Amino acid sequence: MVKRFESLGRDESGVALVIALILMVVLTLLGLASALSSTFEIRHSGNKRGSTDAFYAAESGVQAVLATVKNFDITGKYSGDKYTPFSDQDNTTPNPTNARVVIEHYADQSSPPRGMGMSATQVSFEHYMVESTGEDQIEMNPIRSKCVIEQKVVRLVPTLQGGM
Repeated sequence: MVKRFESLGRDESGVALVIALILMVVLTLLGLASALSSTFEIRHSGNKRGSTDAFYAAESGVQAVLATVKNFDITGKYSGDKYTPFSDQDNTTPNPTNARVVIEHYADQSSPPRGMGMSATQVSFEHYMVESTGEDQIEMNPIRSKCVIEQKVVRLVPTLQGGM
């Protein structure tokens, strides 16, 4: 009986097979982990790209509206102190990213913005809030990223001076 146990301890014929199987399992697990990690990274970069596209779409809406001074003329265009310039038929401002922009006029605010150091006797101040909503341009995503940018705008309007 003792000789049988001694012979089992010295017989190493199946050790290479066991080590090879363990290494195969370890390498398979490493391969699966790297595949899952790369899939996650691809999804994450796609989401980041979508949110970046949405941000730039919203920013382009703000910049396109700010470039046209006629968008801040409140005579006749504003309904309820709000104006959507890209849905106006008379507005020729380009909108390449299809941003949705709403300009809101704050009629109750007429003072100069804080920190300007300007006198309100030579100009009047019209306060606006430009809200631009942009979406990513990737059609493949079932859930599209959206970004909303709000920017306050103050228009300086010269006032007529009496006695001239």
